Parts: sequence; C-alpha cells; structure tokens
Amino acid sequence: MGPLHRIEGIMDRKVYLNILENVMLPYAKHYVGRGFIYQQDNDPKHRAAEVRDWFQRHRVTLMEWPSQSPDLNIIEPLWEELQRRLVNKRATNTAEKFSQLKEEWKKIPQSTIDALIDSMPRRCQAVIDAKGFATKY
Repeated sequence: MGPLHRIEGIMDRKVYLNILENVMLPYAKHYVGRGFIYQQDNDPKHRAAEVRDWFQRHRVTLMEWPSQSPDLNIIEPLWEELQRRLVNKRATNTAEKFSQLKEEWKKIPQSTIDALIDSMPRRCQAVIDAKGFATKY
C-alpha cells in the first residue's frame, strides 16, 4: 500500500495531479518499479483531459474501469478497516487525527490486503452476474 496523503480543502483535478506527481509516482517508481498498472475510478477529476495527458506523458498504464462499479474498488474495505481501528481513538485536532490515521494505516497487515486482492475475481464475477448493478461487496 502506498502512503496516506492529507488533502486540505477540496480535491479537484489540480490537487489530484499534484498527488500523482509528488506522491503516487515517486512511491510507485521506488517500491513497485516500472510496468505497474494504476487503478482509479471514473470520478470526473480522474477523467479530466489534463489528468489523462499526465498519465500518457508519464507512460503510466491505467486499469480499465467500468463506469458504474464502485463494488470493485478494494480501497473501500480498507477505509472501513481503518475506521474500525480508530473507533475508540479521539483526537483534539485534525493534525492529531491524521497522525492516528497514518499510524493505523501502516499497521494494516499485508494479509488483509492480500485477501482483498484475492477477492477481485469474485468481485468482478459478482458485478458481471449483477449486470453492473450493486453487489454484496
């Protein structure tokens, strides 16, 4: 898993481009290596021409993503895991809360991530079976 990155304000295409350039790409190059495939959903900021151009310029391969399939994104169960881990932790300010988030994010075991990755064939089949409608995931 990559690092958490704190977003202040509203996430728009410019903020997203900044994250791609200064967080995602350096992390991917260092820890994943060349030839990785990047997964994102069809949020309008992800589909902006400026963002598509960035991916082409940096030769980042994008995973094809069905237009209405949030069921396939394994980040959602990871957010739920993070939320469970923080349920009894209180923070006095946003900086403290983000510090707690980062600490717990790093503690999510690789086995949890592996199980989510291993669930992808089942998730994809469930979306196919549901003809693109909601699934149990």
